[in-house]
Amino acid sequence: MDKEITIYNNNHSADEKAICDRLATIIDAELGEAERKIWHAHPVWFLDGNPIVGYSKQKAGIRLMFWSGASFDEDGLNIRGEKFKDASVFYHHVSAIDKNDVTRWLQKSKEIQWDYKHIVKRKGKLERLK
Repeated sequence: MDKEITIYNNNHSADEKAICDRLATIIDAELGEAERKIWHAHPVWFLDGNPIVGYSKQKAGIRLMFWSGASFDEDGLNIRGEKFKDASVFYHHVSAIDKNDVTRWLQKSKEIQWDYKHIVKRKGKLERLK
């Protein structure tokens, strides 16, 4: 696991850290080729400079967000973004993480992508890459 991501995960309660560690492990296993870094204060994985998946602590729990997740047609990603194509799920305990679901979503994140990398250049307009 990336050093900065480890530091991020360690700055949470034991339950939150367990969730973050589990998510990072699953994501790293499926997106080994991805660039990973702390971006806007939380861990994010990128493919070709395009943000794909990340997680963050919020009031509702640890949020796992897929930037193109609204296009995955997955009931488990039940928190939809209002302006963009993101979708999320919140976790309150590590036991709630279904590895098969997360793995399937990560596979879809490789196949279905909206171009966030150039969103500023396109003045907020998203275009589908894949």
